[in-house]
Amino acid sequence: MVKNMKKRRVYIILGSIIALFFLLLILRSIGGGSTSMGQKVAVIDIRGIISRSDATIKLLHTYRDDQGIKAIVVRIESPGGSVAPVQEIYSELKKIEKPIVASMGGSAASGGYYIACAADTIVANPGTLTGSIGVIMQFTQLKGLYDKVGLGHKVIKSGDFKDTGSPFRELTEQERAVLQSTVDDVYNQFVDTIFEARGDLLTRDEVVELADGRIFSGKQALDSKLLDQLGNLPDAIEIAAKMADIEGKPKVVRKEKKTSLFEQLVGIKQMPPLDEMFTLPGVTFRYQMHLGN
Repeated sequence: MVKNMKKRRVYIILGSIIALFFLLLILRSIGGGSTSMGQKVAVIDIRGIISRSDATIKLLHTYRDDQGIKAIVVRIESPGGSVAPVQEIYSELKKIEKPIVASMGGSAASGGYYIACAADTIVANPGTLTGSIGVIMQFTQLKGLYDKVGLGHKVIKSGDFKDTGSPFRELTEQERAVLQSTVDDVYNQFVDTIFEARGDLLTRDEVVELADGRIFSGKQALDSKLLDQLGNLPDAIEIAAKMADIEGKPKVVRKEKKTSLFEQLVGIKQMPPLDEMFTLPGVTFRYQMHLGN
């Protein structure tokens, strides 16, 4: 008799735990009813040189589809990066029908600023490095080194411009003109993006005047109408919460980047991707800030 009563108690306790577990899952899935469950602001980090967009876009889609997340803060710590990934992230941000605030950290320049233009509000610290609006195409020249060691390089190509940017020879004037035309086209895309975002404050001619590659402090960028207000990350989260009509303090959702074993061993965070570190000489095409290079 006593044995049966003990068994019954065990079953009741286990049943209660299982029922509570499923109740919590249901509450979490519907994402409503309380500040902790249904009133969230997500923070997405964009750090370092932007060389790919897949992981960021996947996270954006997760937050876009989560009904509990009412607003998104894009935290940018980046000097920019490759043109296409920057444009892909910008494009996905523009599709999201939730309030978006861009928060600039130490630097949010060139492609970093491009991405910020997708936000409803841009916030930066007074000392943030931003601007550097423009396009840079560069490639490595090895011709002098090869001449010194007596190495030659032969090319068979299908057209005059097929090996444009080869590290083994100088550019021709025709090649330089073709590359400059491409740079000018992508530069105009950048200017158009800024004008679309800031057109209520700046004319296109005013954007062009600012888009000469110069850098701005956060305060200078505010004076130039490239951003909306000064503030740090907590300020940006508070702004996003207000835009989403969140009452009280929102719950912040943020996926922390895991530090790799190599980064731990060398004591450096934010190492560039291995494929970028060991890329062979060739043409690079970037919305990226360059100082002293």
